[in-house]
Amino acid sequence: MSEQNDKPTKKIYYDNRSVAKRTEQLIHLVEQHDKAAMLEHIINKNDNLQTVIITKSKRRADELGAYLKNQNINAITIHGNHRTEQYETAAAAFNAGEIKILITTDMILGSLNLTNIQLLISYDLPIQSENYFIRLSYLKELGKSIALVSPDEQGILDTIEFVLKIEIPEEEVENFTPTLSPSVSKTLKSIKDKKKKPRHRTQKVKKSE
Repeated sequence: MSEQNDKPTKKIYYDNRSVAKRTEQLIHLVEQHDKAAMLEHIINKNDNLQTVIITKSKRRADELGAYLKNQNINAITIHGNHRTEQYETAAAAFNAGEIKILITTDMILGSLNLTNIQLLISYDLPIQSENYFIRLSYLKELGKSIALVSPDEQGILDTIEFVLKIEIPEEEVENFTPTLSPSVSKTLKSIKDKKKKPRHRTQKVKKSE
């Protein structure tokens, strides 16, 4: 009679929150007015990756698309003001690797059927924490997530981490110089100090390569 393996098999869950916990994530703390410049810096360091950028509004998506264009960075913007044919054309071009950067909103992301997202950047954190987990589900545990977090988004970040039961690692963007006033610098420092206090589990703050 063959020996049976009595070791229990660990069950793998595929709900959005469980998938999010298994997805590589990091955050960059940044003042709102520095987000566009920081994003440009991140894109230039990851210009070989298929990148999706998510904003909280159509207007923000258009403004960001215009900013990147002025920096000679090719990106396509798709949101609720565009037609279905434009959705389909943009998604097909992204999936084929013909365009590297796509800017969109939570409302439209799910309808694009993107198949090869390698880097997902949350330019804005969503108002509802569940939308953050939905965003990460589109990475299919293969890509990486970066969130740009401003001081006024600390509350939603705390909620996301509470639900995940982890602290998302924070990294400083090497060679990026913020344009901070003394008062804003003090605010960000207080956030960083708060991040160092363990809420769920200890994570070391590390510097990106």
